[in-house]
Amino acid sequence: MENIVLYEKEGDIGFITLNKPEQRNTITLQVLQKLIDTFKLSRKNEDVCVIYSANGKDFTVGADLKYGYELLTNKTRLDEAIEFLESWQILTRAMLAHPGIIIIGYHGWVIGGGFEHTLACDIRIAATDTRIMLPELGVGLFFSNGSTKLLPRIIGEGRAKELMILGNEISAEEALNIGLVNQVCPPTSLERILRKTANTIISKDHLALKYAKQYLNENQDLNIESVLARESMAMITTGQSAELKKRLEKFVKK
Repeated sequence: MENIVLYEKEGDIGFITLNKPEQRNTITLQVLQKLIDTFKLSRKNEDVCVIYSANGKDFTVGADLKYGYELLTNKTRLDEAIEFLESWQILTRAMLAHPGIIIIGYHGWVIGGGFEHTLACDIRIAATDTRIMLPELGVGLFFSNGSTKLLPRIIGEGRAKELMILGNEISAEEALNIGLVNQVCPPTSLERILRKTANTIISKDHLALKYAKQYLNENQDLNIESVLARESMAMITTGQSAELKKRLEKFVKK
């Protein structure tokens, strides 16, 4: 079970990969714990950008239903069931707390909590074979990973209600049209485009990137005066950095 989630670091880019292709990357407590630990490791390693992807035909079909059924029906595993449910939320906290920019590459099926936890990513790129679905209400479950807040923020309340209440699958093109993903590409191009996007990101000023992610995530919940004050602080801090002076000098000389 050691290799259910892979991690590599290449310079400023971290690669986190779901690696249960034969089980369609189903998610169990062990997978969640490994993802939490890996995102924390990536943060510790100061990855400026993270590419989050998956091996196999599908990104993930979501929670392992046989495993979930066992947890719900076996009273001796109640503690594990509670830990499983809470670990989804802990994963979102770990991803949101990561100061690096997280890019996700979707392909194949992305279902339920397997999709919801990816809403904590910053940029979403989908292969054309991507299919997204939130079937929870149809089976009597509820949503996770802050999705009742994050999804409406990304695509608007009306679209979010449609996706969550009706539970219909949507294609990559539909996801692009409603702003759920930023880009669609052929499956054979997904890895290349993820790397190209990551290289573009790490070419930016790293301190300014951290402020951008943090403030874009947090400022929507603040009043305008608080936002203006925070932006002023960030402008002053970045304006004093040696990196800014180098970049401005290059710009001016051009």
